[in-house]
Amino acid sequence: MSAAVVQTRLLTVRSLRRLSRQPALLMFTLVQPLVWLLLFGALFQRISALPGFAAGRYLDYLTPGIVVMTAMSTAGWSGTSIVEDLDRGVMDRTLTSSVRSTALTAASLIHQGVVTVVQSLILLGIGLVAGARYPAGWPGVLALLACTVLLGWAFAALSDAIALAVGDQAALIAVSQFLTLPLTFLSTIMIAPGLLPGWVATAARYNPVDWAARAARESLTSRTDWTFVLERGALLAALAAACAALTVTAYRARRRGR
Repeated sequence: MSAAVVQTRLLTVRSLRRLSRQPALLMFTLVQPLVWLLLFGALFQRISALPGFAAGRYLDYLTPGIVVMTAMSTAGWSGTSIVEDLDRGVMDRTLTSSVRSTALTAASLIHQGVVTVVQSLILLGIGLVAGARYPAGWPGVLALLACTVLLGWAFAALSDAIALAVGDQAALIAVSQFLTLPLTFLSTIMIAPGLLPGWVATAARYNPVDWAARAARESLTSRTDWTFVLERGALLAALAAACAALTVTAYRARRRGR
């Protein structure tokens, strides 16, 4: 077993143990998505009757979007743990050791993947209780999870890279908020494509959050277009790989700059 694999395993176990000691933090990140899901799902349920919506019941449409939005917003906070380690001097000791940058990156992404899957399953379960239906069954749910994990990896890696570059909590939070809100509203998370203004629909085509939302939603339909899902999944995978490479580069730059 290579050193990078062993280091990744040890770092992942460390981060998951820390998460298991504070499960309330995981549940806290679900408060806002639950408000959006239950409140917006009830307030705007008649929006599906508008001409051009063509997406069935609104809760069925909204639930995958909220799952994707949660994966993005939670992943955007990934870099906060790096900033904390920088402030405490833990990162300096880590970077002087033989721990590889790829292992540090991989462990962070595995941790984020676990968090994303747990959050997504909880939200899907609550959506089911609230009345949402997933005709594609478990194959569709698994495809949705894959899309949300890929999106979460992309944003977690980007957050880690920014944290390593700026080393400041306030700056990291500002950048995260600057990205997440516009990307949410420049997508089809809440509104069907046929109801979007033209310029928003154009922007959504290049928005990775929209790629994930549309692929996740398509995964749960009774007649899933798997070609569409795979195409969007490939785009998300390419983005996640690029962001992960950026994080590895940021770790190496930080190590050289010490």
